[in-house]
Order: sequence, then structure tokens, then C-alpha cells
Amino acid sequence: MPTLRSAALALPLLALLSACATPEAQLRTSLMNAGLSKPMASCMARPMTQELSLGQLMKLRSLSKLPETDMRRTSYEQFLRRIRALQDPQIIRVTASAAVGCAIG
Repeated sequence: MPTLRSAALALPLLALLSACATPEAQLRTSLMNAGLSKPMASCMARPMTQELSLGQLMKLRSLSKLPETDMRRTSYEQFLRRIRALQDPQIIRVTASAAVGCAIG
């Protein structure tokens, strides 16, 4: 029965590995929900997930959960105001850098 035991141990490992791949996809979706185009959101998500901690990414994700906010109707200025409201200089810097880098190609 060693193969059954190996399979039982491998399942949590696979789940863990798949969870590691999801922050970029989750951030990309959140950015698209915030009104960014798919190419812009995809471009920004990669450097942001590489430079921000999981806690910082969760802070960003929390912006789309504000009850009084429809992120699809949020202007760029409103989005930046919400980013600044997180009071995390690294989030502000990384988001701005990613946006500029993706905008100029």
C-alpha cells in the first residue's frame, strides 16, 4: 500500500502548488473588475505579484469587496485614491510602476 500513501501525501502538495499559482490570476481578475483591460491587467499583475507580499495582495483584493463600490464604474483617479487609502507606500509604488511600465510597453 505504499502507492496509496504516496498519493495521499501528494494530494495536499498539489493543492499547495496550485494555490501558489493563483495570486497572479486573482490580481489580474481584480484589476479587470476595476476597469482595466485584460492586456493591461495581465501586464500589471505579474510584477505586482512578484514585488508585493501575500498580505499586500490581499489588501488590494479587499478593495473590490467594498459594499458601496462598483469597481467597474470606478475612475482611474478613484482607484488610485483607494490604493492610497491602504496607506502602504510599497503598494502605491509598485502599482504606479506597473501601470507606467505597461502603458509605455
